[in-house]
This record gives sequence, C-alpha cells and structure tokens, in this order.
Amino acid sequence: MARKFLYFIAILIVLALAALLVLRFWSKELTRFAFVPRGAFEQQAPLPADYYGQPDAWISRPGVKDDPAQYVPEGAARGRVGQAWVFFVHPTSYLARNHWNGPLDDADSRFRAGLFVRGMASAFNAAGPVWVPRYRQAAFGAFLTDRPEAQRALELAYGDVSLAFDAFVAQVPQGAPIVLAGHSQGALQLMRLVRDRVKGTPLAARVVAVYAIGWPVSAGHDLPAMGMPACDSPQRTGCVASWLSFAEPADPSMMIDAWRAQAGLDGQPRKSEPTLCFNPLTGSTGSTAAAAANLGTMVPAADLTEGKLVPRAVPARCDARTGLLMVGDPPQMGPFVLPGNNYHVYDVPLFWANLRADVARREQAWQRAQAGADRK
Repeated sequence: MARKFLYFIAILIVLALAALLVLRFWSKELTRFAFVPRGAFEQQAPLPADYYGQPDAWISRPGVKDDPAQYVPEGAARGRVGQAWVFFVHPTSYLARNHWNGPLDDADSRFRAGLFVRGMASAFNAAGPVWVPRYRQAAFGAFLTDRPEAQRALELAYGDVSLAFDAFVAQVPQGAPIVLAGHSQGALQLMRLVRDRVKGTPLAARVVAVYAIGWPVSAGHDLPAMGMPACDSPQRTGCVASWLSFAEPADPSMMIDAWRAQAGLDGQPRKSEPTLCFNPLTGSTGSTAAAAANLGTMVPAADLTEGKLVPRAVPARCDARTGLLMVGDPPQMGPFVLPGNNYHVYDVPLFWANLRADVARREQAWQRAQAGADRK
C-alpha cells in the first residue's frame, strides 16, 4: 500500500509539473481559447437617442440608490472637497464568450461592473458628482484577437459611450470643471472620446485632467491626437495621466503586443516606444517614489465589497525602458493578479488615496487659473 501511495504522489507531481509547463508555454493560447467569442458578430442598432435619460442606464449618477461610486473605504475621509463633474467609463466586466458585446442586462457583468466602480470610480467621489454609464462593452476576449469582429465590437461600445457622454455634458453646469476617467477598455474608449468630442471644443478648457488608467498611451501617437500633454507635474491641468501597474518580475507582452498591433489615435502604426508612465505617488511622469509617499492603498476584503486603506503599502517606479509602473515585490492584494505579475485589476486601489489627492490638487490649480483669467 505504501508503494502504491508513493506512486500516486509521484503521478500527481508529474501532472502538476506538466500543468505548469503548459501554462508557461501556452498560457496565451489557453487564455484566448477560454475567452474569445466563437460566434459571429451580432449587428445591433444604436441605442435610442434618449436612452441615457433613464436612471437604469447609469451605474452611478446623482440620485442612484446604493451608488457604488460613493463608497468610501475604512481609513478615508468622507465629504466632497471639489466642484468638478466626473465622467468615468468602467473597465470590461463581460467575461463570457457568448457575445462579442456584453448585453446591458447580463447579471454577471452588472455585478462585476458594480465592484469595479466601487473600487475605482470611488477614488473620484470627493471631486464632485460621478457619472458612470452602462454600455454594450466589447467582450474581454475581443482584446485577445485580431479578428475583425473585435474591432466591430469596440465600435459598438464606443457609440454607447459617446451617447452617454452627450447626456452627461448636457447636465454639467456651464463653465464647471470636468474630470474624465476610465480604466482598461474604459480608458481606451475615453481616449477616443477626447479625440473626437473634446479636442478643439470649448469643453477642452474645462477639463481638469484625463485619467486614462490601465491602457497603454503613446506620447507620440495618442497624446497629439487627444490635443493634451502628459501630466508631467503635480500642478498641470488639461493633461493626461496613465499607468500600467506591474510587480517584479514583469511580463507585459500579452498587453503590449496587442496594443502595438493597433494603430495609434492618429491612425499611424505605433513604434516600440515605451508607454506613457504617470506615477500617482509623485503626480508626475517618469518618476520614482518610495512606499513612504503612498497615502493609502485600498486593500480589498475577500468578497471585494469592502476595503481598508493601508498607508505606505507599495512604492512606485516608472521604468524608462518599458513605461511600466513597477511596484516592487508582488504585494498581497488578492487573487486577481494577471499573468506576468500584472496588477491591472488593482491599478487604482494600489494608489487610491494618492489618486484622490491628485484630483483635488489639479482641480485647485484649475480653479486658480480660472480666477486669474477672470481678473484680466
């Protein structure tokens, strides 16, 4: 019996090693197999022009009951300190492969979107009213393939986001400051929105900052098309902040390869340049800060519905070669770290308190600039 038991243990070890080898050499292929939709793209009509006039079209907005964007974690001060209006586009929450675009009534997708808004958009709730639309987002698998259906899915999602943005702008008081933010797919949609609907319009002068988080941004091909510079100093306004959080050792190839395979916002091929790296701990690009500068990482509870601010939890360093935001040894944030030590899901929670302070500081700088312009 003892010999049979040892044989059994040996077989388990061999199987475990084989599984690790499969994941190491074919992880990308397995990920694509698990998430890329198999069916044909389903053409859908644009949403009705008045769709975003109904309350259920928004995850968050003034008047929403149990608004997830209004969550404040343990250890954070409550209350509003700003006068800005915030438009936040949530990341991909539709993980199934049944459709190329997530249905608006998909229960699982709605649940995950609420968690993402609670953990990310909440960092902006001290700045002013936070508006987060529901939209027919491209499925997670659309970012893992170059099939034409993926681009069509992104186009459909962008149409919804554009319509929601129009409804948001219609509610913002004339002359009020605006903060634009998004994560992952939300950041990608937001970047295009800035290019198409903000650049060269009176709205551009009202933008405190654009926080395009968790999606690579090209300084050469994306920023000029958006008509805005990088947020290279803590006081700059009308600028773009973006970062991709990784721990050591980092392997960003899956995300960066997909990004470089696409044209930039200017329509030109992206080169092998580093991505834009904004450091939330310093409020500037291309910088380094020790963990002592971290005002509070929102460490989530196991069920992700609650969180607690932990000061000085992680450092942050912009890697000059890749443009990644490195956070040192892998911090304990939960089970959702992606392959390659990619802390994508935690891009905002890692720096929750610093991002909150950054928004407030930039709005104050914007208000001072407006006051100075009014006196002239």
